[in-house]
Amino acid sequence: MSQPFKDAVAICKAIIRNGYDAYVINAKLQKSLLTADAQPELDICTDVAFDELQKLIPNVERDGGDSFARVIEGDTVLHFYQSNSADASHPEECLVRLTPRLAKTLAERENMPDYFACPYMPTVEDPHDGFADFSEGVVRFKGIQDQTLKQDYLRAVRAMRFSANFGLPIGPNTWMAILRGGQRVLDYVPVSEIMNEWRKVEAENMHVFVRLLYESMILHALLPEVAALARIKQKKNETEDESVFDHTLEVMRHYPEELPYDWFGTLACLFHDVGKLYTAEIVDGNWTFHQHHRVGAKVVRKILARLCMAPDEMELICHLVRQHMRFHFMLTDKGIRRFKSLDEYPRLIELARADIKARNGNYKEFNHNLKMLDRTEIREEELEPLLNGNEIMTILSMPPGPGVGIIRDALLKAQVMGDVATVEQAVDFVKKYTAREQLKG
Repeated sequence: MSQPFKDAVAICKAIIRNGYDAYVINAKLQKSLLTADAQPELDICTDVAFDELQKLIPNVERDGGDSFARVIEGDTVLHFYQSNSADASHPEECLVRLTPRLAKTLAERENMPDYFACPYMPTVEDPHDGFADFSEGVVRFKGIQDQTLKQDYLRAVRAMRFSANFGLPIGPNTWMAILRGGQRVLDYVPVSEIMNEWRKVEAENMHVFVRLLYESMILHALLPEVAALARIKQKKNETEDESVFDHTLEVMRHYPEELPYDWFGTLACLFHDVGKLYTAEIVDGNWTFHQHHRVGAKVVRKILARLCMAPDEMELICHLVRQHMRFHFMLTDKGIRRFKSLDEYPRLIELARADIKARNGNYKEFNHNLKMLDRTEIREEELEPLLNGNEIMTILSMPPGPGVGIIRDALLKAQVMGDVATVEQAVDFVKKYTAREQLKG
């Protein structure tokens, strides 16, 4: 071993003994580039920061070039490059094979090997690293698309995040690279890193991001329970059918219209119907999903644990999934009070509104419940109909019985809705109500 390499290896061992990594970059190549008529220079890769390196090697100095530090050991100049191998890279891409200094030397000698066409080089961490300028109007990888993705498979998720947030299409060659490498995204990228990217997706654009995850087949491995909803049909309205997955994306699209920037609420929309996968049943040719909200909340808890969500975040989303059907039914005065006592009830209201918008549905129950919410400000003991039971029996000349209570409840509901405001209107209401019920009978 020549003296320059002995000096470099000694430095690497000193760094390793102190708990860091270090190695001589591509020793075989560097050996071939050493010449007798020039001062020997060698490149070292390490994960130690400059301040710590200075404690280990006092005469080290910052380098203003491509490397972050340099030191002269004997007659040899040693250049230090920061190890920045992404956790999400392909295993073969973890090793630095070429540095800018070596690449420049090879280019000057016109001796660039084919397999160094796009090698991994140590660089400062940059979320836009590997991406072409967005001013082109498209999201695309630089260089050879598959090779750029191979260096860090998290770029696949990041490309979809850029596309959703910036409203830009993903370039066709980049998209094909993502499709080819989709399985490896889940093989090599930690779920926590995928979620870190996901958290940077704006609530208003999350439905686009999830659609891209689905089309790239990454969603099928990451959230198979959600991807499977694309194979379940349900009634959108009286004339149309839709997949539960398409409905889910529509709910995600509409929810931020009333509660902008609500990332967790929008994520709850993604999972609100996941229970339909486990409760779907065909009865007389129609799909039913009884108790899908209860089942869904239990399933979502397991999913969120898999996604490394914090306990308080899990509780919030599971709560929204569990209660999301409450506001879809016409609530009584007691029912609306129980609803308003729930945590996060404004989010539940907007989830119901988004659900109706997604179906182009009927707002009858929704509007009724909104009006009933105003009544919750009045103490319960103060809520009495304008006519009591005895007065109703006298007006209608009817005997005591359960029918009196039904009419009384109908009158109270009419008062809550604002249709009846005076005693005269109450008398008129009970007469007309009784006449309608008799015609039905």
